[in-house]
Amino acid sequence: MAEDKRTCNPIDPDKIAENASILPYGSSVSAPAFKAVDVLKTKSLDVNAMEMQTDMQLDQIKEQIELLAAQAKKIQDRKELSAHIYNAEMGFKPEINHTYFLYRRDNGLTVLSMIGPFEWRKCPFKFMHKVILLADHTWDIVE
Repeated sequence: MAEDKRTCNPIDPDKIAENASILPYGSSVSAPAFKAVDVLKTKSLDVNAMEMQTDMQLDQIKEQIELLAAQAKKIQDRKELSAHIYNAEMGFKPEINHTYFLYRRDNGLTVLSMIGPFEWRKCPFKFMHKVILLADHTWDIVE
């Protein structure tokens, strides 16, 4: 009688997985479906996205480099102008944030003056630039 009460497993042991929870794929009909991935298409999309992102970043860096180069050129021009003005004749001590006028004499020497070109009755020099002394003691041309 004890043998009659024994139940047998109706599932065929050849059709079930022993460790179904650790398999890398679904082992039953109710498991989620897996679709084959087109690896070449996925790689192509990934490469396109990578190229677009890196090109955008390189363009940003290029713009920053151009801005820095323009700033460096402006500083270099101010440095050269300042050296030229400090070599000019001046009969006074220039003040920061004041406007002055740079002239060239007939002999080629330069003169820094507080008098503008239209304030002279007859200007004895050739007017070059209207300049201002900045706080860092460099000179800049006033437009």
